[in-house]
Amino acid sequence: MYRQVTKTSRWSLTLPALVALAVVTRPGIGAEKPFASLDVRQVKLGGEIGRRVDVTIQNNLLKLDPDKDFLKSFREKKSSDGFIGLGMLIDSAVGLAAYSGDTKAVERKKYLIDEALKTQEPDGYLGMFRPEARMWALWDVHEMAFIIHGLLRDHELFGEKRSLEAAKKIADYIVTRWSAEPDRKPGGGEITVHMAVTGLEPALLWLYGATGERRYVDFCTNVRKLPEWDGELVIGRWGPVGGHAFCHCSRCIAQLWLNDIEPNPKLTESSRRVIEFLVNGDGLAINGASGYRECWHDWQDVTEHLGETCETAYLLRLCDQLVQREGKSLYGDLMERAIHNALFAAQSPDGRRLRYYVPLEGPRKYFELDSYCCPCNFRRVISELPKMVCYRAGGGVAVNLYTPSTVKLDLDGGVSLAVRQETDYPNSGRVAIHVEPSKPAEFPVALRIPRWCEKATVSVNGTPLGEAVAGGQFFVVKRQWSPGDRVDLDMPMTWRWVKGRKAQSGRVALMRGPMVYCLRRKGNEQLKGLDLREIIVVPSTLEGPIADDSVRPGGLACRVRAWSPDVWYPHVEPKIQLALTESADPDSEQTYFKVADPHEASLVDDELIHIDLNVAK
Repeated sequence: MYRQVTKTSRWSLTLPALVALAVVTRPGIGAEKPFASLDVRQVKLGGEIGRRVDVTIQNNLLKLDPDKDFLKSFREKKSSDGFIGLGMLIDSAVGLAAYSGDTKAVERKKYLIDEALKTQEPDGYLGMFRPEARMWALWDVHEMAFIIHGLLRDHELFGEKRSLEAAKKIADYIVTRWSAEPDRKPGGGEITVHMAVTGLEPALLWLYGATGERRYVDFCTNVRKLPEWDGELVIGRWGPVGGHAFCHCSRCIAQLWLNDIEPNPKLTESSRRVIEFLVNGDGLAINGASGYRECWHDWQDVTEHLGETCETAYLLRLCDQLVQREGKSLYGDLMERAIHNALFAAQSPDGRRLRYYVPLEGPRKYFELDSYCCPCNFRRVISELPKMVCYRAGGGVAVNLYTPSTVKLDLDGGVSLAVRQETDYPNSGRVAIHVEPSKPAEFPVALRIPRWCEKATVSVNGTPLGEAVAGGQFFVVKRQWSPGDRVDLDMPMTWRWVKGRKAQSGRVALMRGPMVYCLRRKGNEQLKGLDLREIIVVPSTLEGPIADDSVRPGGLACRVRAWSPDVWYPHVEPKIQLALTESADPDSEQTYFKVADPHEASLVDDELIHIDLNVAK
């Protein structure tokens, strides 16, 4: 038997009643939250998300040269400036090794940590700078901060006490030296201090969670003045680069973590301001990316320097933190948009090469290095994707991302639960969720219904659960579950032509579900010599979806007709046939297109803009 789900049973109306003990975010730093993060070892992924994790391990992590590109500078210690990203590499290697259990990945993470720790000096310093440049030269603290991250993750996932002790020594080196000269600025004031030391406060707060040693919190509050930071959004890249988006989001996360330790409503305002800017201030690009030349921008320029990969990674992390604290489906909507269109576009389909930016207009370029911030942050967030699929919620589970997967977790009352997704998402919105408790038990299963979905239907064991469900919420089914139960979620996907804004005003982009579609010149002789921005598409001629494996196995494409710039439309037939592929296409050159009537009734606004955050579910 199932229990009919009524309006009063929906997540948005029953959230307070469903909140369970959820100590998450980082070990030892937590409070009761709507959602609780899972361990990557509790998740196995399939589909495109799983494939991207796998190719990152096999074709990137295990193919790069750790000695030449990462460890050499730390062994020599001759640098006076610069950034490598060794800590970020360690962090990703630990996460990917724990998720996969792959013997070679485990060996790689162990080698990286073994060799890094050999370079740590008796005073705790673990970096690549010569003695006179340490601490105060640009990026030294930044580098050390992420080494702390990587070592703490090794302690968290592999129980390595030596990594915890090494992390403490690095942190104590920084805290001691900076506390002795609290007014001194790393980087000499060339850029904002919080940009120069990005990652430091989260590292120290995580260390507090692992050790309980109060001095790390005190440094963040008394020296770094973390509670006093107002998170002002600076638009553009100028002066001391106060609007650097990745660094800004990192500090927002630090404030959220500090709020878990010492609750203060002000500490949540900066994060909320970022989301408000993205969805209501034109800060979000249609592919889920944000920022231009690494900094906040609101003019919708989608050319060469759109969407720094570091910022995409940190937007995902920020949304992950916020969905845990607020239980709002909006954050999952932002996450899936960014993952499928911006994050995956930053990687070659085979996994080996990575990008610094993911423009929607003009050719895309691969970054020439395996080191530095964007390649390393890409690997880090890929290693974290398994934790973003499902969360522990209200004594049950919340499904946030749809992809073939199996998640295992323990519930109250000695119940173990496996949740298995069968789906071809994002090709269609049909998802079968197999709910397998170890014994019959009552608990909630929350399903994110994306905003792109006008009406979804939910069935349990073949029986529909009442009326269709509107998008933009977590829909909760709370019932007595038994082994073999199945939830069928059907979210009809229709094509939609989405109106551009500001720099893209009068143009449209094509979407289906969470996916954005794009145009490439490669293989299309009709486009030779044409300015792609001047092509005029005819939305009514759209055909598809069409099977297309050029971007990903099992991917989709479509066709649409267009006029060339030199014809007197609409009095002639559109003779150009365009094949549009998914936004992760490495050869993408155009996403927004002219149309004959930019005010046509069939054109729609992006569903992720104009959202009242006070009522968003």
